Amino acid sequence: MREDRPSLTALRVAGRRAAHQIIDSPRVFDDPLAARILGAKEADAALARESASPHSRYLRAFIAARSRYAEDQLATAVSRGTKKYVVLGAGLDTFAYRIRYSDVQVFEIDHPATQAWKQRLLETAGIAIPENLTFVPVNFENESFSAGLARAGFDPHGPAFFSWLGVTPYLAPETVLSNLRMIAAMSPGTAVVFDYAVRRESLDALNRVAFDALSSRVAAAGEPVRGFFDPAELAQDLRRVGFREIEDLGTGEINSRYFRDRNDGLCVRGALARLLCATS
Repeated sequence: MREDRPSLTALRVAGRRAAHQIIDSPRVFDDPLAARILGAKEADAALARESASPHSRYLRAFIAARSRYAEDQLATAVSRGTKKYVVLGAGLDTFAYRIRYSDVQVFEIDHPATQAWKQRLLETAGIAIPENLTFVPVNFENESFSAGLARAGFDPHGPAFFSWLGVTPYLAPETVLSNLRMIAAMSPGTAVVFDYAVRRESLDALNRVAFDALSSRVAAAGEPVRGFFDPAELAQDLRRVGFREIEDLGTGEINSRYFRDRNDGLCVRGALARLLCATS
């Protein structure tokens, strides 16, 4: 991502969330602010892009499912007493503006350029910033998310819940594991949900074609895919850094949980990416 502009990937993801609200029924993920935060012009453009490409529905389904999964897992964590929610790489995520957990503090962490852009969009859309939300601008080139949280007044005592969606594929594997190690080192019961890309060599020929096409598109946007993991090795690494409970969902498990018995054929296809929740 260039220093002087927000993430194009964040814009495209938000567009797919918005299109899901309009095109797909029933919705897997309800987000009444998804189109509003984008503005009418960009929301219409996103809808046109999604409608023009029949294959984009599979990526749209994955994006809807990962957002739903993160918020489902957050609800479970809150029911167990978690009172801090950290959105790493928040992009145009709208959770804090549409769902109120009165006693949960939300921290949105993102690159300063992306965060400033989001705040302009919120103001233009007339979306109020809730009192329980703290923006944490972090340039990951020179500051860790934990340092940013400390600067923002984050209370290190007690468990927290992290969502880290659509970010790990763009980071080197050692950077991903370093950040996960910091999360695991927090108070017991802290959890994180993230998605990750599997290694290309583990895919069959058809999925390699899809993988290469997606990689080319995001590289052209200046955000090349860099981080790949083997599920079994990743589970070992997570346990090694201190996570005790791990749930790792592939395509079959995601479809079974979120896309069963649909009449419109919406589902996740391929084996390019997975969803994981880990708890310390």
